[in-house]
Amino acid sequence: MYQLIRELYPICRSITGNGFRRSLQILKLHIPLQVHEVPSGTPVFDWTVPKEWNITDAYIKDKNGQRIVDFRQSNLHVVNYSMPINKKRMRLSELKEHLFTLPDHPDWIPYRTSYYKESWGFCLSQNLLDDLTDDEYEVCIDASLQDGHLTYGEYYIAGEISDEILISCHACHPSLCNDNLSGVAIATFLAQYLSSQALRYSYRFLFIPGTIGSITWLSKNQGQTAKIKHGLVLSGLGDNGPCTYKKSRRGDADIDKVMRHVLQHSGKRYNIIDFFPYGYDERQYCSPGFNLPIGCFMRTPHGQYSEYHTSADNLDFVKPEALAESWRCCLTALNIIENNRIYLNQNPYCEPQLGRRNLYRAIGGEGGDKNAELALLWVLNLSDGNNSLLDIAERSTLEFELIHVAAKALYKHGLLKEV
Repeated sequence: MYQLIRELYPICRSITGNGFRRSLQILKLHIPLQVHEVPSGTPVFDWTVPKEWNITDAYIKDKNGQRIVDFRQSNLHVVNYSMPINKKRMRLSELKEHLFTLPDHPDWIPYRTSYYKESWGFCLSQNLLDDLTDDEYEVCIDASLQDGHLTYGEYYIAGEISDEILISCHACHPSLCNDNLSGVAIATFLAQYLSSQALRYSYRFLFIPGTIGSITWLSKNQGQTAKIKHGLVLSGLGDNGPCTYKKSRRGDADIDKVMRHVLQHSGKRYNIIDFFPYGYDERQYCSPGFNLPIGCFMRTPHGQYSEYHTSADNLDFVKPEALAESWRCCLTALNIIENNRIYLNQNPYCEPQLGRRNLYRAIGGEGGDKNAELALLWVLNLSDGNNSLLDIAERSTLEFELIHVAAKALYKHGLLKEV
């Protein structure tokens, strides 16, 4: 996952354009993505697919012709979606109106965008801004903003049933690693792993530009969203902060219960926060017209780490260990969803004799795995046709996998019937 992030990092992505397409082509080396193109000007609910933006070069030159701000050194130097401009001479006072810095972090370059308002600008370090002393500068942004397409990638894995689990990530940011190449990498390798497994649910993976991408997909697939029974938006999963789960708008969807269970049994610090209508694409999936059971999984929430939307969100900021832990949490959650069943006890009048079925310890008072035996008793007691295995795990405070193993053993011996 880290190596994929390293490969994608130099590319200048945006909500449209060739950088986004190039990134999807790299992902296609790992999973068979289907690439969709939606023309500029297409109405999508209250929005319109914007013009396509592409950039070739950009710079600010001093009086000696030296590039003091250079897009080729960092694609964050240009305000994303800047209009083209080419002026041989521009006074510093005028140029400063189009320059953006981070005074509190004078060595960092900020990330700024102008998606839906025609403008232009450069981002640079505060230290570099302080060094600008010439009266005039040459300014060039070699970019195009014209009718084209919005591009997104989609990968569908068919399971035994048509009910879907949706995994979504935004793939539109330029050289920013945690936000959100971490989500892109984790989604890619989850998809790669799941494609080799026997699956109950069907899975849909979306690699989209933020906001306008999810709005566009929902507009094009409005009649299909009823199939989505669980979902996660993945973002910011590579930093060293504790895992954070933001609940769906419903607040009590199965995915909310699953993620709570996963984090509670992870052995690590974690945070669970309620839904609020700001953040990533979960706010589109959870808009009242759809109200889908989709939450957001991240580590440190957006805006709560100083590196967010700056050049400091780089290859040093994301950690392979954090990526691995985040991936495991996602996979554990999906494993719970795949194996969460409702059973009916076929011997409900008092406890069945587990010893003669080799399901219980042979000698009374002997040691052994007490939790495994307790899991058997919990499953038998609460399998009344109403409680799922996750409900039983929550009630018993035992880990889901222990409950799942117990249920499989009881089912094998004819003591449970799946509802």
